[in-house]
Amino acid sequence: MGEFELIDAHFKKLGRSNGHAVDLGIGDDCALVSVPPSQQLALSSDTLIEDVHFIKGSPPEDIGYRALAVNLSDLAAMGAKPAWFTLCLSLPNVDEQWVAGFCRGMHELCREFDVALIGGDTTSGSQLTITIQVFGLVDRGLALTRQGAREGDHIYVSGRVGEAGLGLMLSKETQPGDAMDSDLQTAVTRFQRPEPRVNLGLRLSGMASSCIDVSDGLLADLNHILESSSVGAELNLEAIPVASSLYNENTVRHLPKSLADASHDQRRLWALGAGDDYELCFTAAPDRAGAIHSIASALALPITRIGQVIAGQGMTESHGQRRPIDPRGYQHF
Repeated sequence: MGEFELIDAHFKKLGRSNGHAVDLGIGDDCALVSVPPSQQLALSSDTLIEDVHFIKGSPPEDIGYRALAVNLSDLAAMGAKPAWFTLCLSLPNVDEQWVAGFCRGMHELCREFDVALIGGDTTSGSQLTITIQVFGLVDRGLALTRQGAREGDHIYVSGRVGEAGLGLMLSKETQPGDAMDSDLQTAVTRFQRPEPRVNLGLRLSGMASSCIDVSDGLLADLNHILESSSVGAELNLEAIPVASSLYNENTVRHLPKSLADASHDQRRLWALGAGDDYELCFTAAPDRAGAIHSIASALALPITRIGQVIAGQGMTESHGQRRPIDPRGYQHF
């Protein structure tokens, strides 16, 4: 099957949207879309490479889902509503069954967030490579950024951290069909199918003072906020919610050896730098605490206060012995 047949058979199905106008979609040299004058266009892109950002041989449905989800997470961090995306796909060979599964995974998120594929490119290459650019809409002047944190703001994180990082380690060290505890299987699923916190980001627009999605590790990504806002932070490390399987006696013995042999504190610090969580870390004024609690209840999503913004630079631990914290995280190079 050639490029245009693949597009007609599989990718055009991803181009349907009920919520946002597509003036001209797949099939021409450019797509045309209309942006309401009261809104701004938020754009982001990510490239995922086989055996770097996902495990070689993963189910194509999971690869397609993950590729779009991590991009939608960037829109969530800006408080933007997803609208459109483009896809550039480099394939070592054309396997129609694989492409169909890949598109099915993407289509789950297209339906959930009403986002439409409007263009891109498919080509032959030596390694499976996926590049997605997402486009979202945000009310003018209400986009969340990394620059708004102020002294006295509370620092929050959604969900739990470290679970997806553990899932990646387990995926590398186990074979398909291996028996696995349900908590550990949940960790694998969290890596394969991250949940972009789009609905949280939309509710935080106009409420949070700064926001970022946790892709490279909580400490590293929070440090981006601190540097962009020219502030520091005091963190209560014990308050940060991490994957329960890192402490459960029934699962610790099944962890990869490097984690199973580590101390409680070492496993916690590892979780704070593991990355791939795609939760939201954000700051907000103290008088927003009640509203944030209400958001957590409405979304049935844990949101935990983990510290506060202070004057100065860097991060220190505020619980127990005061000491500086290294903003460790995933290194791209």
